[in-house]
Amino acid sequence: MTTAPDPRIQQLVRGELRDPHSYLGRHPGADGVTVRAFRPEASEVLVLADGETAGKLEKIHPSGLFEGVLDAPLDSYELQVQYPQGKSFTLHDPYAFLPTMGDIDIHLASEGSHRRLWEKLGAHEREIDGVPGTSFAVWAPNARSVRVVGDFNSWDGRLCPMRSLGSSGIWELFIPGVQAGAFYKFELISADGRLILKTDPFAFQTEMPPQHAAVVHRPSYEFGDEMWMKAREHKEHLNAPISVYEVHLGSWRRTPDGEPLGYRDLGEQLAEYCTEMGFTHVEVLPVAEHPFGGSWGYQVSHYFAPTSRYGTPDDFKAMIDTLHQAGIGIIVDWVPAHFPRDEWALAEFDGTALYEHADPRKGAHPDWGTLVFNYGRNEVRNFLISNALYWLEEFHVDGLRVDAVASMLYLDYSRKQGEWIPNEYGGRENLEAIAFMKELNTVVYGEHPGVLMIAEESTAWPGVSRPVHLGGLGFGFKWNMGWMHDTLDYFSKEPVYRRFHHNNLTFSLVYAWSENFMLPLSHDEIVHGKGSLINKMPGDRWQQLANLRSLYAYMWAHPGKNLLFMGGEIAQEREWDHDRSIDWHLLDDPAHGGIQHLVADLNKTYKGIPALWELDGSPDGFRWIDANDADNNVVSFYRRGEEDERHLVCIANLSPVPRHGFRIGLPSSGPYQEVLNTDAETYGGTNIGNMGEVAPEHVAWHGLEHSALITIPPLAVLWLYG
Repeated sequence: MTTAPDPRIQQLVRGELRDPHSYLGRHPGADGVTVRAFRPEASEVLVLADGETAGKLEKIHPSGLFEGVLDAPLDSYELQVQYPQGKSFTLHDPYAFLPTMGDIDIHLASEGSHRRLWEKLGAHEREIDGVPGTSFAVWAPNARSVRVVGDFNSWDGRLCPMRSLGSSGIWELFIPGVQAGAFYKFELISADGRLILKTDPFAFQTEMPPQHAAVVHRPSYEFGDEMWMKAREHKEHLNAPISVYEVHLGSWRRTPDGEPLGYRDLGEQLAEYCTEMGFTHVEVLPVAEHPFGGSWGYQVSHYFAPTSRYGTPDDFKAMIDTLHQAGIGIIVDWVPAHFPRDEWALAEFDGTALYEHADPRKGAHPDWGTLVFNYGRNEVRNFLISNALYWLEEFHVDGLRVDAVASMLYLDYSRKQGEWIPNEYGGRENLEAIAFMKELNTVVYGEHPGVLMIAEESTAWPGVSRPVHLGGLGFGFKWNMGWMHDTLDYFSKEPVYRRFHHNNLTFSLVYAWSENFMLPLSHDEIVHGKGSLINKMPGDRWQQLANLRSLYAYMWAHPGKNLLFMGGEIAQEREWDHDRSIDWHLLDDPAHGGIQHLVADLNKTYKGIPALWELDGSPDGFRWIDANDADNNVVSFYRRGEEDERHLVCIANLSPVPRHGFRIGLPSSGPYQEVLNTDAETYGGTNIGNMGEVAPEHVAWHGLEHSALITIPPLAVLWLYG
């Protein structure tokens, strides 16, 4: 009677054996230990035990399947593989090892609650039974099979088929001998039989773009920021000074030959510069690996890999460590709203719409030509939430600014009628995205209460920065896009017309405490033909500079945290270009140096006056003195702190005419120090002011018991403190 051939042989040859460990490797039996190895192109395979030949495997299939029965117990063994060209390799058999993922990890991953999924998926150097190597794991539930290819197996997927871990959709394989620095990808056979080559979604390091292989990474950097991290867990940001310097790492500063700085140089130079300038935080445009530099990082292909453009993951850690040890926090732009369509990345990862929606009415972004995450899928939410924790924990990042939140909230975002699918109640709200953001913020703040979660949300969606248990989305802060648009619109007007747009300057105080706001003058305002901040200002050169100084001083005194994009502090004249450095040579001009000096003084004065931030989240810390003097283009208000009885009075004269003998109501009897005057000569002004001090009189004005006659310089802002 002839024994039918094992069907697993043909599955193996076709590359479709879902559990290669059940056939390959060692298998004890009554007659001894059967060893099978699949080594295409090999001429001979020997089994070695303790370095000695324990037996020879016979080729039982022309495709390269070898088999033999040995008497030795083979607790540990190696394969010696001979090729016709005379090459010989000795290796531990990948199919002699148990799975590297346990049942609990698989269960948590499947239900979407494995918060540290990066510790299990991806490529991890490890030692099993005394054998060093790398374990690989990837989620691809709809693939017929998945294989590891890399420079360690000549990119031949036949040599390293992975095993499927049940219904989880996770594939796993431990490959002995693979070390840090090895390049690899995953080769998948889709359900319809297509061969697909993909980069690991959990790659911790990648090749330099435009190449995109994953790199096995061995973390080795040891942080020295223990004091910072310990203090971070107890930080209360709402009632603390926050002034953010937004940076694109590739174009902040460059080497003399025009090349971008590396992470370590960036850390040292940013730490020194931000300390000098008084910024509390650096916010970097997305650093996760992205194929196209012109996307500025907003089209992410590898969510767990810092871009290799500026160095290794350890170099990025060193940059953050340097900032922390200088007392500077770091915020990273994070992009869970969409991802690019590159065929080697997340798009149709296993041959199906896995991370995205299959229906383009939900799964495609018309504006950016990208794909939308399927937030309703457990594994996708798990991928994103574990990624957020990854940056906060592995890299000690202090906060995430979540990009394009509005595009996530609305199903009809940038879509015409018929191009979107209503939710189950017939509405336009993306209920799955809303649930995801609530879960994200609950998890992040639950585990790291001292970090910053910031939403770039451009609509009037209610409760973006309110706690989840009170019905909000749970972010800590929201960018105040309304303030930004209205304020820049006001400042762009010639002063003679500003009286007709006075409401643009004051309207933000109607809703200033409806959210925890951050005031952004970001990169978005100086690209795509919008011009630089200085060139938005009207008038001659002197007036443009004076207007810009006034804008900054008004902004720093306004309730909310501050964010300024690089170059704004030196009155950058041209639009930002991601391929070149900002124009540091402008500082040779005293007028531009004056702007930089002002921003530094604003930051340092701001941090030293609790009235500007101690009650930032409450209307109790703010009162208008006069919001209605449109004819004079003058606004005035004061800020106060929680315990300090002193007040910060901000008076803005946004006309080119000086105001002498101008009576202003004051909240106390003073005296008041003129702690900031944007018309000071050191900033490039004309030095019109009040000789450094204002003495109030007991004359009621503007509804206050005290007042003073003061001089307000043209196109200038005064800060009085007392």
